[in-house]
Amino acid sequence: MNKISRPAPSPEDAQTLAQAQLREAGVRATPARINVMASLLGARSAVSHQDLQDCFVGMDRVTLYRALDCLTEAGLAHKIASDDRIFRYSAGAEHGETPHPQHAGEALHQHQHGHFKCTRCSRVFCLDETGEAGFLESVLPASGPHQSAAQHLQTALENTLGQGFRSMEVELTIKGWCADCAR
Repeated sequence: MNKISRPAPSPEDAQTLAQAQLREAGVRATPARINVMASLLGARSAVSHQDLQDCFVGMDRVTLYRALDCLTEAGLAHKIASDDRIFRYSAGAEHGETPHPQHAGEALHQHQHGHFKCTRCSRVFCLDETGEAGFLESVLPASGPHQSAAQHLQTALENTLGQGFRSMEVELTIKGWCADCAR
């Protein structure tokens, strides 16, 4: 998913980047997966299954769901739960940052970033990688020379609730109006 601060790649660049990310992730590069991944890479905000279905009228719903599930499981995309009960999908972190599946608790690290949801148009924007640090890193106080935002949140959780609690997923959503709706 394109972040707010980054321009979308051209459709040709998105196709090339999608193929490269699929290859790097060890995922078979089917036409459906390439097209869906390229669409996510080119989108300015997170998109729903229906948004993608509207773009790919020749692709059946099951194939689209399977492509989205595959991309999500491979760490190339992530699923964003919204209060309107519609999941939206966004291109995820670089595959090189995705831990091995046996480290399930760590696998969510790449998705531990904030989102901005427009309450007028319902678009969802990823807030990671804005500036030098990710969004969470930029708003959390520095708590150690090598402590990531996820580690900082885990420490805060344990300090608040006691030892033994383990976070598996962090969701931060800021709600308001996007730039288009605020005009």
